[in-house]
Amino acid sequence: MKSFKPSAWVLPQPVLIIGTYNEDGSPNAMNAAWGGQWDYHELFISLGSHATTDNLNRCGEFTVAFATTDSLPAADFVGIVSGRKDPDKMKKTGWTADKAEKVNAPVFNCFPMTMECRIKEKVHESETGFYMVAEIVNILCDEKYLDDNGRPDVEKMKLITFDPIGNGYIELGSKVGNAFRDGLTLK
Repeated sequence: MKSFKPSAWVLPQPVLIIGTYNEDGSPNAMNAAWGGQWDYHELFISLGSHATTDNLNRCGEFTVAFATTDSLPAADFVGIVSGRKDPDKMKKTGWTADKAEKVNAPVFNCFPMTMECRIKEKVHESETGFYMVAEIVNILCDEKYLDDNGRPDVEKMKLITFDPIGNGYIELGSKVGNAFRDGLTLK
């Protein structure tokens, strides 16, 4: 075994697109890789100081979409370019948005699944950002990504994960087992 210094190498890391409204009502998005499920109806995200955090401080509602192979260039772009510095950032992505059903935030139409969220708690808030625990208020899924039982089909979505070791993106693959069932064979 080879040793490495501690790094942000927890795998896989989702590529989360955080949607908020700017002060003028225009949609804004940022790419956030450091987040995940906090509890059954909650998620957490680590955020630095961004236009998105300004928006969240003004209105604690937002959306979280999961980036896909098809959205990759624009999803990467919204993580590279600051909305504070480029007022045409969203226009350059080519994304369109509708207002979310349950929260005051944009739903970008190019993603298969989007969670509507509301900040529940900010942890370690400072001028450099904060950790956010958020309540999942509603989940929207494009019907073309549903399975025969009407549930979201993750395999159809072509979701990507961030590879922090190689600074790349990897498309998630096929189902290889059954959770809470395959392990029973060892009983």
